[in-house]
Amino acid sequence: MRDDFPESGEEYMGGLSDGWRYETSFAGSNLQHSFEMIQTFLAEEGYDDIPLPADANELLLFKIPTRNRQILLFEDNGYVHNPIKILFPKSSRLKTQLTLQVHNEFSKNHLIKFHNVLERLNNKA
Repeated sequence: MRDDFPESGEEYMGGLSDGWRYETSFAGSNLQHSFEMIQTFLAEEGYDDIPLPADANELLLFKIPTRNRQILLFEDNGYVHNPIKILFPKSSRLKTQLTLQVHNEFSKNHLIKFHNVLERLNNKA
């Protein structure tokens, strides 16, 4: 995937791409299993050089400790390291599910999009 990013509207391995961001979800029997599935997926897709938390317990340290939905609308709730995001679901019912976003490093304005800069500016206006 890293060398041949999915086109806009293309489904790939159970996820969907808009051309600059690919998103899919993993839900194992527990959070550790879901995280291991993400680690395997990233390694197979050419992202094995991206630093990741050591395990699900370390991943939990990146979870925003709030139930305030307004904060969760504007902040990435999870681990973020360009070009990937491993996010916790908005619903507390999905305790073992993780969402993986992989961003196309070669798209125009990649860093601005990855860090949600325009969304933050628009919400302040």
